[in-house]
Amino acid sequence: MTVKLFSAALAATSLIAAPSVAQINEQPALGEPVSFTVPDNRSFTLDNGLEVTFIQYGLAPTTQISLRVRAGNIDDGSQTYISDLTASMMEEGSNGRTAEDIATEIASMGGELGVGVGWHSTNFGVNVLSQYAPDAMGIVADVVMRPNFDEAEFDRVRQNMVRDVSVSRAQPGPIATEAYRRLLFGGGHPYGNSLPTEEQVRGYELADVQAFYDGNFGAGRTRLYVAGRFDEAAMEAAIREAFSDWASGSADALTPAAPRGGPVVQFIDRPGAPQSTLRVGFPAVGVDHPDAPDLAVMNALLGGSFTSRLTRNLREDKGYTYSPGSGVTWGMGGGYWTFNADVNTEVTGAALMETFGEITRLSENAPDAVEADGIRTWMSGIFILQNASTGGIIGQLNFRDLYDLPDDYLENYVPSLNAVTNDDISRVASTYLDLDNVVLVVVGDLAVIEEQVRALPELANARFILPAPTDAEH
Repeated sequence: MTVKLFSAALAATSLIAAPSVAQINEQPALGEPVSFTVPDNRSFTLDNGLEVTFIQYGLAPTTQISLRVRAGNIDDGSQTYISDLTASMMEEGSNGRTAEDIATEIASMGGELGVGVGWHSTNFGVNVLSQYAPDAMGIVADVVMRPNFDEAEFDRVRQNMVRDVSVSRAQPGPIATEAYRRLLFGGGHPYGNSLPTEEQVRGYELADVQAFYDGNFGAGRTRLYVAGRFDEAAMEAAIREAFSDWASGSADALTPAAPRGGPVVQFIDRPGAPQSTLRVGFPAVGVDHPDAPDLAVMNALLGGSFTSRLTRNLREDKGYTYSPGSGVTWGMGGGYWTFNADVNTEVTGAALMETFGEITRLSENAPDAVEADGIRTWMSGIFILQNASTGGIIGQLNFRDLYDLPDDYLENYVPSLNAVTNDDISRVASTYLDLDNVVLVVVGDLAVIEEQVRALPELANARFILPAPTDAEH
């Protein structure tokens, strides 16, 4: 009944005032990009080297505390995920208090503790009611400076990580990413070792965790961000009381690494898999390079937005995949562009052909003004929205500080996007997405996909890496 009434209503409406096709398809004019101004902030440094930034932001009576230690996966060395295991143990309690004690105390302040490990840092954060922010700062200091590292908790925490690694190694996405990073960076740098083995994790001891902590945690490698509404004098006093006696620790020991290109193709066999998991990539430049804004805009137009060319082609037009996407990853020493997709097995070769075709078309021909203006405006708006929260502001400031970018980097970001010309978009596609330099990983049913992929003319000169034969195949 509802459908019939709705249809009748539509028919009646169309008789009264049916818009023309031109009116239906007419797009609203793009507005001018909104400029971005970093909120008022103040920074100071303790005598031990700990850096602090205060950001007064928002109207709600809450305060977000984010402490970031420059100790992450890039510092793992040969012990992949030892930084993650260290952070997990730090969550288990500090200064004699259990994890439950800490959670209960922070919950009474209106928040919870979050701990996360990235490639370059370990992050500790809480978001509490502003009146409790100085007290919360003391808890964060305890977690970071005085972890219990209780032997009684270690076996359980390590086993949880073994389980997580086992789950990841059963999924094509992590398998593809591991192989892809290894091709880009080799096995001698942490960037190239994105996933440990189960046996490796089982071999870690609490002494390894303690050694990683002792060698990488200290005030001199730490930056503290406080954002929201808070009493700056009270917060500064709390910070100085909590952190002044923390040792500076060792200097950053990270080794930059530039990604390397191909052409190279690695197959990873998953017999009977209904889909192939693809990683298509190229080495690029770092975020501090003049071409970085051009790369960002090019990526959004080609594969990094829902209206991108690759999404329209592979998802909307061909139906090969549900959620393709691309992105530029910035690292210490350079960046790289990656396209990710899970495509139906029988169209693996066809999907790659379309991907290479879109790259070639953009490399050879600049986009028209409508498409390019739309992407630039969309990126400008997304950037503004990303900074509409205390967490977003902290993330942007941390990105600027981590990569040692100019103080006005964030204010200039939107203008830099809109200064990218249509020809620039095509130029960086041609420069950095050179198919003679492609790095490709395909995880899927080798018996079905190998011939499809090898037949692609763009891969005629590529080095192919096949799975090692199993004992049953000898």
